[in-house]
Amino acid sequence: MKMPQLLILLLTILVHVGDGFPTERQRRDKHASWDDVNVVAHGLLQLGQGLKEHVDKTKAHMRDVNSKLKVFNNTVAELEKKQQEQDEALRAQRAGGEGEQERYRLLTEQAEEVKLKVGEVKKQTEDITSRMDRLEEVLTEPIQDGNDSEHKTVSFIQRLMISQNRRIDQLVEKIQQQQDKLEKQSLHLQALQTKIAHKRVKSHRRRDEEMALTGEAEPIQRESGLAQDCHDLFMRGQKASGIYTIQPEGSQPFSVLCQMTPEGGWTIIQKRQDGSQNFNQLWESYKNGFGSLKGEFWLGLDNIHSLSKQGQYILQVELSDEAGQQREAHYKFQLDGEEKMFALHLEQESPSGVQEDIVIAGASGLPFSTADRDNDLAADINCAQMLSGGWWFSSCGESNLNGKFPRRPGQLRKHQSGRQSMFWTIRAGQSSSLRTTLLKIAPASKNL
Repeated sequence: MKMPQLLILLLTILVHVGDGFPTERQRRDKHASWDDVNVVAHGLLQLGQGLKEHVDKTKAHMRDVNSKLKVFNNTVAELEKKQQEQDEALRAQRAGGEGEQERYRLLTEQAEEVKLKVGEVKKQTEDITSRMDRLEEVLTEPIQDGNDSEHKTVSFIQRLMISQNRRIDQLVEKIQQQQDKLEKQSLHLQALQTKIAHKRVKSHRRRDEEMALTGEAEPIQRESGLAQDCHDLFMRGQKASGIYTIQPEGSQPFSVLCQMTPEGGWTIIQKRQDGSQNFNQLWESYKNGFGSLKGEFWLGLDNIHSLSKQGQYILQVELSDEAGQQREAHYKFQLDGEEKMFALHLEQESPSGVQEDIVIAGASGLPFSTADRDNDLAADINCAQMLSGGWWFSSCGESNLNGKFPRRPGQLRKHQSGRQSMFWTIRAGQSSSLRTTLLKIAPASKNL
């Protein structure tokens, strides 16, 4: 109740009481009634003060709620602005055909940021709703000794809260719609990326087919920062052995296993140690390579040729037999391309020490042979079929480092069916059954 209304009510009561006491005696007789009036008046004043304090607190709560809503509205405006920026970015992306991956990454980051903002807004909304509910509970409590004006004020506040709640629900729904739209746009971007990738693959295939028909070769662009071989990596400061990506001149990049020594870097082209990899493969497998760089592998004739054609290389052969004896040899090394059946050219360097015990594998210029490509020098015999694996065979007898791996210690080559285990012929004419082999190459000019 407002203070002027309380004072008017109090004066009215006092006037009516004064009219009821015309004489002094009558006033003395009803002296006790004045005390009652004072009590009533004092109670009414306290009631008015209490109602005024209650209204002041309610107004403070409403100001707090309004400030929260303003912050909420500003957040929603920022989200709408970001959505407009994302729509413009999407329109620009559809108009152009380049940079899809970078734009998709940026849109993804913006989408994540929007999701975080939405989470914060939802949390603030829940907090505001909770405070509004508590305020509504306080305002809906029955006020004893109230009047019609106070009930109207409470009703107005309740209507205001209902309106604000409705607006908050609308904003939350709008934010949810924006989030759904972002997710749909993200899916659309992924679909566009997939479609573009498929078109690029088809375009490359069509271009390769056209070049194959016209006999033209597309120049290969060199990726910046890639070394030409493992020794090039060593010269750039890489001293740790391991798996790296290289790109020889005129070749596509591929991964290799590098062995770094104090003198330089070696590129390993073949490794056998435990028989985990089957080396009885056909021409295409030996051409492209097979196995695991972390275990046993064959680097691939195409890759070896791309290294060899860069200049003069040295081939180092490291062998160990079942008795634990180790041998090694160095050769000047060159490998022709597929048009010459990957013919191997070797020239042994300064034979001395253990190198005297290792025979060069046949005459220089031997072509590579597999079971499905019989290029050996033996008449009416397919050495690759008889001995297993692919190799530079002459008459099937000198060596085969890609034969079957011996499964039992002490198993000699002659015990293997069809002489199919890997072996190497020593100077005395005897063949040695092997347990491990390692073939690696490095530039001859580096004096490794």
